[in-house]
Amino acid sequence: MIAAKNSFKSSSGKSNAEMFDDVPVLQRKWQAAHRPGGGLPRYEDVMLGSLGRLADHIVLLKSHHDTLEVSRTGRYAQKWLGDDRWDIPLTGLAPDCATALNEAAASALRNGRPYLAAAHCVRDGVVQTYDILALPTSSRWGGTLIGVYVNARGLQYNLLDAIFSTTDEGVLSLAAIRDSAGQPFDFQIVHHNQGASRLLKLPSTDLLWHRLSAGGNLLCLPDVIERLLDVIKSGDGQQFEIDSDHRNLKLGARAFGDILSLTVSDVTALKRREASFRLLFDNNPMPMWVFDAETTGFISVNDAAVQHYGYSRETFLRMKLRQIWPEDEWVTHTEALQQVGDTYHSGRNWRHLKADGSEIQVLTFGRRVAFDGRDGFLVAVADITERRKAEARIAHMAHHDGLTNLPNRELYQDRLRQALEQSQPGNKRVAVLCVDLDLFKNVNDSFGHPMGDRLLKMVADRLRSEVRGNNLVARLGGDEFAIVLASDVSPNEASDYAARLIKTLSARYDMDGIEVVIGASIGIALSPGDGDTSEELMRNADMALYRAKSDGGGVHRFFEREMDRQAQKRRDMELDLRRAFANGEFEVHYQPLVDIAADRISGFESLLRWRHPEKGMISPADFIPVAEDIGLIVALGEWVLRQACTEAAKWPEDVKVAVNLSPVQFRSRNLVQVVISALARSGLSPLRLELEITESLFLAETEANLAILHQLRELGVSISMDDFGTGYSSLSYLRSFPFDKIKIDRSFIKDLAQRSDCVAIVRAISGLGRSLNITTTAEGVETVDQLNWLRAEGCNEVQGFLFSAARPAAEIEALLLRFGRRASQAA
Repeated sequence: MIAAKNSFKSSSGKSNAEMFDDVPVLQRKWQAAHRPGGGLPRYEDVMLGSLGRLADHIVLLKSHHDTLEVSRTGRYAQKWLGDDRWDIPLTGLAPDCATALNEAAASALRNGRPYLAAAHCVRDGVVQTYDILALPTSSRWGGTLIGVYVNARGLQYNLLDAIFSTTDEGVLSLAAIRDSAGQPFDFQIVHHNQGASRLLKLPSTDLLWHRLSAGGNLLCLPDVIERLLDVIKSGDGQQFEIDSDHRNLKLGARAFGDILSLTVSDVTALKRREASFRLLFDNNPMPMWVFDAETTGFISVNDAAVQHYGYSRETFLRMKLRQIWPEDEWVTHTEALQQVGDTYHSGRNWRHLKADGSEIQVLTFGRRVAFDGRDGFLVAVADITERRKAEARIAHMAHHDGLTNLPNRELYQDRLRQALEQSQPGNKRVAVLCVDLDLFKNVNDSFGHPMGDRLLKMVADRLRSEVRGNNLVARLGGDEFAIVLASDVSPNEASDYAARLIKTLSARYDMDGIEVVIGASIGIALSPGDGDTSEELMRNADMALYRAKSDGGGVHRFFEREMDRQAQKRRDMELDLRRAFANGEFEVHYQPLVDIAADRISGFESLLRWRHPEKGMISPADFIPVAEDIGLIVALGEWVLRQACTEAAKWPEDVKVAVNLSPVQFRSRNLVQVVISALARSGLSPLRLELEITESLFLAETEANLAILHQLRELGVSISMDDFGTGYSSLSYLRSFPFDKIKIDRSFIKDLAQRSDCVAIVRAISGLGRSLNITTTAEGVETVDQLNWLRAEGCNEVQGFLFSAARPAAEIEALLLRFGRRASQAA
């Protein structure tokens, strides 16, 4: 049972966006796609792309002629709905889920913006609150699509325990409805028992999902609603009475979060104790009985107990309590019974036997009563069998991967710690194997993620078949798995096992007639030599895996101490890099670009240099990749761009400046603004700025990156491709974007005078440049012979040590004076 509640703020005053990470992510994604005055954002811009795991939580609704239809649902959403069907009317779902979805979607459509609501789900006596975020979008095929995100929030409440402890007769559960400021203003009936229908003189259909503000029953009186709102706001329980129809009803209210437990008692009837007891007992939907306090024999059972346990009433009344207890719990049951006072509720769950021999798990609640002149105990029973099964499933899910059903990282680490503890007395070895699939990304890219998921399941089956005994295999995430070999394994045994595992995983996979081939790389660490804690072994096995991947994959490698040294060196460089940027240790040097035809310097390439206070100059080849990995390259790149533009503004107006861009800078999505800012602050004309990229930029998010390149080109900035000819698809990239310049990689220039193939490549690239009206620049020119060859082949520009190494900004003027206007003087 679910009640929707309009709210962008919780009762604590904190917004849901502050409390739950997923909601602000989706809201930002919607806002980023929304254009003021342009109507709703497009479905493709909001709901497609990098949703990742959030896609499993989405219910996609289609608005058609003022009705809503379920178009698609994710796996998590299907579990919540209890329905995996697509393309059905929203009314075809369970009414609780349909009500919450309809209210959230309708509000989002009415407001034309994301709408956040809360839904309270009551199942098996447990209350779970869900966040529901409706994102309205437009469809390219017309109409409107609403993506509704659903996710469980926080704590659960045991409604059954709360109800039984606070009422004897009528029971209702009310969900508070909050306004946009987070204040409660109304209630919706989300659960009630038969007693509530009887006391309020309304059928169940007129109560369930009914809002109190709509009127129609005694609870809808304004002063009653006001008292109930006070309970929600204060969190304190209240009892009060109302008079109507010659009846006096006593109401008991208690808040459990946003759920109000309300008990309704007819005080007049309770004065006649025996009648009220019969009313509570006979018609109660919970199994109930009275047993003799002395003999433990059943002296009365209600209809619910007869139906639930399967014994006839006559059989029940001939039995004693022991006959519904499993034999192995006779002692504990008897001891608990001896300690019972006048009232009790079980502090643990018990096992009971039904007539067909099956077992159920129950909670029992009781109190001492006088029944037909005998001292007895009235007992109510709550069957929690399904709840315990659900809890067991949840516990399993908490320690197992949802896709492959293999143990997850948490269980893996726990088992690894146990294996290490058990191995210590005999100084036995424990092996940790980190397994990463080779070429798995190709499967996802070629066949889609559903096929990739199927492949991961097949890989898991093969791994499971190779792991026996007290060993364990787990999925750590993505296409990464890990194995614990808990027995005392030698390095040779671990090596043979890894080799066999690679062969097993590399065998062909038949997927609906498609033969898929992947491979595996494995890193191995052995205790105690490679570490005696789970953290050390996992870290060292991961380093060994990195080495295996670096060696081409399809192999296994053992951890070596040199790997740790290199890792420490890398960590030290990361710390030094961050300090270096803060301390101003970086410099920008400039290497001249020479126009061959005009024999003059046409520009300078700006190059980042790091002068370490203790280690001296550090090669960019060493620190640039690290800066890219840790994200520092974005700030460094902005700094270099500003410095280069500011310096170039001092040069002659026909001298350009070239700045290298990292692919990482494109991910920040504010690159265009950074370039505009650098040009504006320096006063440099965009026509004098060249931005150099490498083809790796095209390997990810190509459409987005091309859009940025076109925006930069529209500013008047020139775009050049660096290291042309060294990649796989350089020619196709020339078709993707109209480059202003291509730079021939120095590897082709080095042997230009000795190798005919290098001459042919340079000639081809120069000819390609002329045909496409693209400037060609040769890098790494060190000899006059190389310069002459390049001039003969029609290359436009050159740079290299023949003219000058990269120099600090203070030496630019001297370089211009030294070379004058003629490049030939550089020789």
